[in-house]
Amino acid sequence: MSTDLSELRNVAGFIGACLVDADSGLMLASENADSKFDLESAGAANTEVVRAKNNAIDALGLKDKIEDILITLGNHYHLIRPLEANRNVFIYLAVDRKTANLGMARLKVKSVEGTLKI
Repeated sequence: MSTDLSELRNVAGFIGACLVDADSGLMLASENADSKFDLESAGAANTEVVRAKNNAIDALGLKDKIEDILITLGNHYHLIRPLEANRNVFIYLAVDRKTANLGMARLKVKSVEGTLKI
């Protein structure tokens, strides 16, 4: 198993990132630039976001899957990306909205996803 998220530290505005098991809400790996930002709680809470969106997709009868979910806050962007290889695991990334480049953050998360072995 390879769960190295350290490359995400190179994303402009990086606050923190974690790899989360969507079934249990447990964090499998993390990288944190701001010790005040509780990644364990954020990962567990965003498990509910992923579940809700998957339920909505099912309820609508869509034959599709989540590529990523963007949550825009006043000061942050939060990006959630389920792994292609295992849809029950997702990467969660928080970045500072003032300094982040959202497009580059999405590309970096996708790139890091390709290096993970779950």
